[in-house]
Amino acid sequence: MYKTQDLHVVENRPLLAPNQLLTKLPLTETAAALVTETRDRIRNIMHNEDHRLLVIVGPCSVHDVDAAYDYAQKLIKLRERFSDQLEIVMRVYFEKPRTSIGWKGLINDPHLDGSYDINEGLRLARKLLLDLADLGLPAATELLDPITPQYIADVIAWTAIGARTTESQTHREMASGLSMPIGFKNNTNGSLQAASNAMLAASQPHHFLGINGDGHASIVSTTGNADGHLVLRGGKQGPNYESTHVESAAQALAEQNLNPRLMVDCSHANANKDHNRQVTVLENIAQQVKLGSQHLMGVMIESHLVAGNQPIPEDLQALTYGQSITDACVNIDTTATMLEQLAAAVKQSSTAKVGA
Repeated sequence: MYKTQDLHVVENRPLLAPNQLLTKLPLTETAAALVTETRDRIRNIMHNEDHRLLVIVGPCSVHDVDAAYDYAQKLIKLRERFSDQLEIVMRVYFEKPRTSIGWKGLINDPHLDGSYDINEGLRLARKLLLDLADLGLPAATELLDPITPQYIADVIAWTAIGARTTESQTHREMASGLSMPIGFKNNTNGSLQAASNAMLAASQPHHFLGINGDGHASIVSTTGNADGHLVLRGGKQGPNYESTHVESAAQALAEQNLNPRLMVDCSHANANKDHNRQVTVLENIAQQVKLGSQHLMGVMIESHLVAGNQPIPEDLQALTYGQSITDACVNIDTTATMLEQLAAAVKQSSTAKVGA
């Protein structure tokens, strides 16, 4: 008989069941409280019941958990300093969607050597999230593989569905069952339609294939997630963060009975792939906030200890500590200046409202 399957599969390795990892690294009372309270505050910001701004800030991707934790120790001080104006959540991305090929993230290849020790990647990811929660710092991520949430979603306060996956039915179904607010990015060509369709689809109940806590194939049934919002990240036609773009997007969302409050990603196509231009984008957003925009609920910033990025060298000892190996980032000092500017804009806007 002809062989008709596994023609291109060379190995199947056992995957740790979610409950095994959750038993080894359980959610603590401290982490559960932080995640729940942060999700609630984000929902309040989404609906303009909390007049602060949400800030998702941190490395483009985590490849070194020690450097990520060192970064977090600096970010927590900024979170506390600007807490009256900003809800700061650390960007902790473990999965990287690739346009063609490249490193797929800490979960997929934690040793940066092509060994694809996914079980260790899941352990490292969950341990870091719990460590950050213990520090008092909530985490945000992008969920890419629909199996991954079973391992880490209970420690995540906010999730992104990326520009390349917003159109994916699989990710819309996954989003319908997630427990946290979700930002849907406009797709890479700049169209908002895919994101608004995703918000609508994810708000509805779905039934799809997945796994349960014991790692068994399951039929997953969801209620739908109404806590979706748009993230403007620019596109092939250029940036889309200026007030005219924000107003147009908010109007389009309102016409579809979707939440018109949205975030702006200061990086990616909005920065023309130049990490330093994130500063310019944020300055523009701060000005819109000062002028009283009711449509802006927050921003995303790619930031790390060291500015820029680096390729993965053959000798991993040559890696620059605290510098991204994916998209280039601004450094932590620049980040502090950006957050100070944004907080000042929120404060000025709030003072103007009181005066009015």
